[in-house]
Amino acid sequence: MKRRGFIGFVSAFALSAALPGTASALNDAQAKALVDNVVRDINKVIASGKSLNSMIKDFERIFVKYADVPIIARSALGADARRATGSQLNSYTKAFQGYIARKYGKRFEEFVGGRIEVKDARQVKSFHEVRTIAYLKGQSPFDVNFLVSDKSGKPRFFDMIIEGISLRLSEKEEIGAMLDRRKGNIDQLTQDLKKAG
Repeated sequence: MKRRGFIGFVSAFALSAALPGTASALNDAQAKALVDNVVRDINKVIASGKSLNSMIKDFERIFVKYADVPIIARSALGADARRATGSQLNSYTKAFQGYIARKYGKRFEEFVGGRIEVKDARQVKSFHEVRTIAYLKGQSPFDVNFLVSDKSGKPRFFDMIIEGISLRLSEKEEIGAMLDRRKGNIDQLTQDLKKAG
């Protein structure tokens, strides 16, 4: 389904755990500006007419630019990240980055002719919610809420909510299932991620 594909596609920008810390100094305008930039870059790639492989490479660059990849990867790994060595985490994080780019970048062709529009932002406790509307060909428009925080040191997405679905938690479940199949072996999970997507 196109809507399900879109949910998976945009989730790559929203996968991160909410981090403990002090109240955010981020304001609505800054949160909205971040989402404006991400949406601009996504829309540009969708409309580029490039080959799928080129769009996937662009997608990975966007992902790395706007997402805190180490935090995202650790969030997806969950509690098992605490038992991993520094070397294991580095290898896993790099493999996770490529996996996300391939898995969701392949969805670009489905969104040609569509677009995402940023609407407004509001503070919710210590984070900010930025509302956008997604328009896909042949589909009714639907809201996509980006949750933004600067607790990791700079403004980044930590989740996205579409029709009540937390995309961060959805990907965490997927990685957890992959790790279970490897009986908790993080090195084997990393090798699987290099081929997955």
